[in-house]
Amino acid sequence: MKTVTVLGSTGSIGCSTVDLLHQAGEDVAVKVLVGGRNAKLLAEQARALRAEQAVIADESLVGELKALLADTDVKVSGGRSAVIEGAAVPADWTMAAITGAAGLEPTLAAVRNGATVALANKEALVCAGDVMLRAIAEAKATLLPVDSEHNAVFQAMADRQEAQVEKIILTASGGPFRTATLEAMEAATPAQALKHPTWSMGAKISIDSASMFNKGLEVIEAARIFDLPEECIDVLVHPQSVVHGMVQYTDGSLIAQMGSADMRIPIAHCLAWPERMPTTSPRLDLAQFGTLVFEKPDLARFPALRLARQALREGGAASTILSAANEIAVEAFLNNRIGFLDIPRIVENAMDTLGAPVIEDLAAVLHWDAEARRVAREGIVRKAA
Repeated sequence: MKTVTVLGSTGSIGCSTVDLLHQAGEDVAVKVLVGGRNAKLLAEQARALRAEQAVIADESLVGELKALLADTDVKVSGGRSAVIEGAAVPADWTMAAITGAAGLEPTLAAVRNGATVALANKEALVCAGDVMLRAIAEAKATLLPVDSEHNAVFQAMADRQEAQVEKIILTASGGPFRTATLEAMEAATPAQALKHPTWSMGAKISIDSASMFNKGLEVIEAARIFDLPEECIDVLVHPQSVVHGMVQYTDGSLIAQMGSADMRIPIAHCLAWPERMPTTSPRLDLAQFGTLVFEKPDLARFPALRLARQALREGGAASTILSAANEIAVEAFLNNRIGFLDIPRIVENAMDTLGAPVIEDLAAVLHWDAEARRVAREGIVRKAA
């Protein structure tokens, strides 16, 4: 029996993970479920999976969660410190799916257990890459990539011939604005940006997909997961979202991983690894598509990719600053305070203002994360003035 913890169980990735845990049945024992603000859903999950602990990030909701689980043996707690303590509980396998910088410390706590961490939190490697990779090495932990693109590349490297890799290719759907004009993107509303043509995701990641910041963050993450230089990581726009990632080898072979646009597939791969488990995910019918399209991304309309590559080349805190400023800009856009194309402008201003200072530990990561948020907020205020 595998013991499991899910960080971010009430989010999109977390709910898909919980669904797979239901399918796994008695093969897994759930240690801790960590949710954000949805006490009702967290209680339902904890009850159904017979979790030992349920932790809610919003401390003001602890009373509600306790009431919902009063007739069970589930241990209930809440608040930031409780989330980190829950992540530190020993488990064979941990899903790290708390989005944003809030997921850094819990993910690090899980890594230090020295077990297997399935990583769905981009910021762990984007904002704190060197710190996280050092902790993984010191704990002898196993890191498995959950993002569909990185998981696809991981699967395409199943023969473990990493030294023969020439480049990897991450695919992007292009989002709702793949063919939109700059004028249309300038006037885009949050409702339009949230209408992803292929994937069902949370608000933050949906906006990141629309701006292609999501793909930029994935380029940075891929460089750290697979230990590759920036020039060995390509991006192709692929609107059908059938091919999730490819590996080009030195002999000319190009190996692709394909599957339906269902996050349960890469999550299941990580949950069962190195074996595989059956899922109820839809099976891919290539005849249904007939033609698969691949395009080069337009950097004029999607500057996020340029900014991410710049951050990767500059090193230090540059990617931390990019990610943190983007979080603030996306929040402002969703609240109708700035326009869609103001998102990369706010991020670029923060990067230009703060540069690429050296990062040696988590304290430095959190410092520059906070500074980037401050500069981004100031830029938003100036924009609104």
